[in-house]
This record gives sequence, C-alpha cells and structure tokens, in this order.
Amino acid sequence: MPMSGRIVTAFSLIVLALGLAGCGGGDGDETTTFDTDTTITNTETTETTSTTSETTKLRVYFLLDGKVQPVAREVAKTPAVGAAALDELAAGPSASEEDIGLTSDVASPLPPIVIEKGVARLSGGSKLSPEGRAQVVYTLTQFPTVKAVEIDGERYTRKSMEDFTPAILVESPLPFETVSSPVRATGTANTFEANFNYELIDPAGKVIDENFVTATSGTGTRGTFDFTTKPYAGEAGEGELVVLEFSAKDGSRIHEVRIPLQLEP
Repeated sequence: MPMSGRIVTAFSLIVLALGLAGCGGGDGDETTTFDTDTTITNTETTETTSTTSETTKLRVYFLLDGKVQPVAREVAKTPAVGAAALDELAAGPSASEEDIGLTSDVASPLPPIVIEKGVARLSGGSKLSPEGRAQVVYTLTQFPTVKAVEIDGERYTRKSMEDFTPAILVESPLPFETVSSPVRATGTANTFEANFNYELIDPAGKVIDENFVTATSGTGTRGTFDFTTKPYAGEAGEGELVVLEFSAKDGSRIHEVRIPLQLEP
C-alpha cells in the first residue's frame, strides 16, 4: 500500500477512536494509539524517530561516566515502538559502543509497559538502579506521546533525572552516525551562564572548527541548543564532535564528551 494510504488509514482510526470516546475528554493529552497489548504505539514522524516502510530509527540511552548517552538503533517497523526501544536498551551496548566507554545498568528482561494518558507504567521494575531508571525514562520520553514514566508507583520525568544527565547532552548527531557537512548538533545543556564550547575534529585528528555555544538557559536550569559547524571540505572518514565547558575557576576542560562520527564533505 502507498504511504499516503497508510496515513489516511491511521488518521481514520484515530478519528474513530476520538468519536467513540465522546466529548468528556479534553484533558489536553496528545492522542496515543495502542496495540492489543496496550504497549506504546507511535505512528508519527518526529525529531527523535523516523520510519521507513520496513524499519524505524530510534534512540536508546546508555551510560557514560554515570550519565545518560543516546545511541542510534534501527528496529523492524512495529506499532509497539516503545517496547522495541526497551528491548534494544536491555540488550546493552555494542562492542564499538563499549570501546568508547558506554555501559548500561539495565538488564534483560524489562517488565512490559502500559501507556495511559501520556504516562508509561512499568510494574516489577523496582530492581532498577537510579541510573537504570534514568536510562528507561530517557528512552521512553523520546516519544512525544510519553510525558512521564511510572516505575512501581513512582513517577519520573527527564527533569527529575537531572543528576544522571550530563552537563551537555548531544542528542543529534549520535555516535558512529554518518554526517554531511556542515554538521548540525542539537540537545540540552546546563552549564555556567548557559555557555559551552565545541570542536570538530577531522580524520587526521586536526581541529577544523571550534566555537562557543549559548543554550537557552543554564546555571542550574537546563536549556536547549542548536548549532551548526563550519563546512567541512576534507577527506571522508572518522572524525569527532567534541563538546566541553571551560572551567570558570581555572580554564580547564570539564564536562567533555567526545562523539565519534563518520564525516562526509
């Protein structure tokens, strides 16, 4: 079936569901569709996920020095994309991801999830460590239909996981992705006066661009950022995007995160 046919069908089902629900809703929640197991379904194309006719791209969040770090995954197309994301999370980092220091505090199997009014509920997840809970919360709240995660009666949002969020969290591009010049980076930051720096390193190990970035907020309040590097005209190959903060106390490099990338001119 052509893509337009699928979109019309999905839209028709949502309209039908809203009609059956009557006029008594009005709580402001986004419309969420569910499969027969009431696990999360997401048929929208969003900034965090993209869907082809056969696969869906998403993020899972592992740990780097005890803080969440997203990586890319591609799974078979499924309406239960949240459950698929948790399966990928429970599988742990790949060998190449372990080589750059990524770890996980989430073990398989994770309990099933149920979505209701924007809250993903997991029963039987009490054995998850605080770091593991942060991984689950970040992985599920990448989807616009999930605003919070409830684990055995305790509710969490990304804001409540600030202790396990790096000062500079790059959510795009992700480690080992192929990026075309110029490189655009987005994410969140909580740094002194909202400022931090970046460096783009080419396959020869040379810094080819560096600059400072100002997020929308900082100094205790997490803000967003969106910056684009200068164009890269060198040879294709593995480079790095480095984000860091220079200490206001002594100028030393702090909160540094290095993201390996496949650079394309």
